[in-house]
Formats: sequence, C-alpha cells, structure tokens
Amino acid sequence: MTGLFSRISKDPQKKQNVQKIKDIKKLVKEKKYAAALKSGTEYLQKVPYNHDVLFTVGGIYYLQNKYATAISYFDKALEIGSHDVDVLLLKAYSHQKLAENKRAIQCCEKIREIDPKNKAVSTLLAELNL
Repeated sequence: MTGLFSRISKDPQKKQNVQKIKDIKKLVKEKKYAAALKSGTEYLQKVPYNHDVLFTVGGIYYLQNKYATAISYFDKALEIGSHDVDVLLLKAYSHQKLAENKRAIQCCEKIREIDPKNKAVSTLLAELNL
C-alpha cells in the first residue's frame, strides 16, 4: 500500500514487470550487460522508482567503469531505500574510483551507522585514509 506522498509509483502492469525484472537479473547473471542495461533503462522509463532495477542498472554502469553515471542511479535508489548497505557500498566505491574520497567516506559513515561491523567498509576506509 502506498501513501499519498509516496515516491513509489503505482505499477499498472505489475505481473509483466515482475517478469521483466527477473529477465533483467537473469541477463546480468549471464553477464549480458548491454542487453540488461537496455532492458533496465526501458523499464525505468515506465517505472522510474523501482529500487532493484535502479541498483542493478547502477551496478552495470559501475562494472563498465562509468562511475558518475552509476552514482546517479545509486542516488535514486537511495531516495527509496536510504539504508541499503549494498547501494551505499557501491556508491562509496564509485566515489573512490573518481578520487572523491570525502564523499566515499560519507557513504562509509552512513553504512557504519546501519551496520557497524561491516568488513567491506573497514577495508575501504583503510584504503581511503592512506
């Protein structure tokens, strides 16, 4: 159920779209990134606030070393789920790759608030503080 001011849009074709999301994830698993990216971006044109698809598309851009583009998708995903450690971690790594250490550290600090024992954050912070 969505509230009056919710950012999550109603999905009139929910059943077809659930299958489409499964198809996108299958393409990623098969490392067919170009097809997954095309399918994911087409899906987001119809349903712009799907957390999983935003994260998946951002992840593909990350794998393609398109970090700034990846961050834009991670930011949209975080508008929906601000406490998603996986999204925050990939966003932190993206900022690190762009030599935006201050922003990467901010992501790490947010992760620490959510998951104080996160090992990946400890490793990343050690690298950033060099």
